[in-house]
Amino acid sequence: MLSPIEGSRAVAETVARCRPQVVCAYPISPQTHIVENLSALVKSGRLAPCEFVNVESEFAAMSVAIGASATGARAYTATASQGLLYMAEALYNAAGLGLPIVMTVANRAIGAPINIWNDHSDAMSQRDCGWIQLYAEDNQAAADLHVIGFRLAEELSTPVMVCMDGFVLTHAVEAVDVPDQTTVDRFLPAYQPRQVLDPDAPVTIGAMVGPEAFTEVRYLAHANQLRVLDRMPELAHQFATTFDRDIDVLVSPYRCDDADTVVVALGSVLGTLKDTVDGLRADGMPVGVLGLTMFRPFPVAAIRTAVGPAKRIVVLERAFAAGVGGIVSADLAGVLPAGEREMYTVVAGLGGRPVTRDSLREMLAAAFSGRLAPLTFLDLDERLLRAEEVRS
Repeated sequence: MLSPIEGSRAVAETVARCRPQVVCAYPISPQTHIVENLSALVKSGRLAPCEFVNVESEFAAMSVAIGASATGARAYTATASQGLLYMAEALYNAAGLGLPIVMTVANRAIGAPINIWNDHSDAMSQRDCGWIQLYAEDNQAAADLHVIGFRLAEELSTPVMVCMDGFVLTHAVEAVDVPDQTTVDRFLPAYQPRQVLDPDAPVTIGAMVGPEAFTEVRYLAHANQLRVLDRMPELAHQFATTFDRDIDVLVSPYRCDDADTVVVALGSVLGTLKDTVDGLRADGMPVGVLGLTMFRPFPVAAIRTAVGPAKRIVVLERAFAAGVGGIVSADLAGVLPAGEREMYTVVAGLGGRPVTRDSLREMLAAAFSGRLAPLTFLDLDERLLRAEEVRS
């Protein structure tokens, strides 16, 4: 049943109904409300049996999650921004050990300078650590992707990161159908770990692997990620049947069928993009939007199908690689080879700067008229840049 609820609370209630046995957390904005709600659920006994572990840092949070998962517990944590970077070493360990931990990343910019507002710099910086990365467009998707995330993680023995835009979604109140316990139980069976550390039958995990086998280990990790692309559509079908609502798990095409220009983006900016495209369509401009729900592994076949014969691709990036350009753009360039169509990178919304329909409309008009540069920073304040040049 749809009810108004804060995004963080919707995620916490949904995670609780996935019956985690260990929740470990260190607070950092904007994910704090999620773990605060989970701690209250554990304390009240509504989430039981479950141990809520307060830790001294994000590195400790992921380390506790690794230990809990390795002993056979369903483990969950959440973080953002510098917190995600602080746990980076442990992220690779969790992936390398094949531990099905689920984590929410409430996306936030990375400093310096300090900035607590939203962009995708944090999650994008960890795109190659071996975790599945899913991006939510709205709070209903944020809640639902956690249910699917636990199921996927445990079926394929791989960690899953569910990304939701900090503040824009975490602190927004909107109508969400938080899944009920009975339905979640039908979709997500009790956790049956593949490997359990047992003091009575000790084994070594995470041992050193030399040059004779390290490449093969990494190959197998790659192959396991590719299995996700085959499994997710079936899980989405089962989810739709069980919960009576659809969810996009790989890509989310909007008015792409006859578009000659497709804007590719991730996260909550998709709503603004769709409104902008509706307006441009009314003016006769054939534009579509392609949302990427899954970023790792990269859903190559689904992207190629969705963009179809579009002759112009504009990638709206909420993060970027300094000295290079767009991060998503680089992946797309490998999927959609140069020469087949025009490719543009537009960096937008860094550090929480609003991405408005007027700016998007102006940017797309420039693309249609051939005035858009290959790499553009949306709403760049040239006056501020000149002032800084004079000062330095």
